Amino acid sequence: MLVSHMANNLDHIFSALSDPTRRAIVARLGRGEAPVKTLAAPHDMALPSFLKHIDMLERAGLVHSRKEGRVRVCTLHPEALAAAETWLDQQRNLWAGRMDRLGRLAEQIAKDERNAK
Repeated sequence: MLVSHMANNLDHIFSALSDPTRRAIVARLGRGEAPVKTLAAPHDMALPSFLKHIDMLERAGLVHSRKEGRVRVCTLHPEALAAAETWLDQQRNLWAGRMDRLGRLAEQIAKDERNAK
């Protein structure tokens, strides 16, 4: 059950990060919290469309928003990226090990060919 929850969470995180607008929002929030209006300013879209991006980031657990008077302020939750970072590290280690083994095999084949001559 825990593995299924982690996979589902990864699905939400990677889905949220699959869009360039949402990645730009995450990058901007990496510099500090910001009002939705400030986050939306560089993007050429209607506010309701932009808010759908914020909502998706919130569902993935990457962003939290709160109301301060009439202003909605967003904050990044970088710890939510830990699951994705862990998965990416595992994949990197897996492929590094495979490439090391492939390199050793290629060296052994070359050595065997030289010795066969």
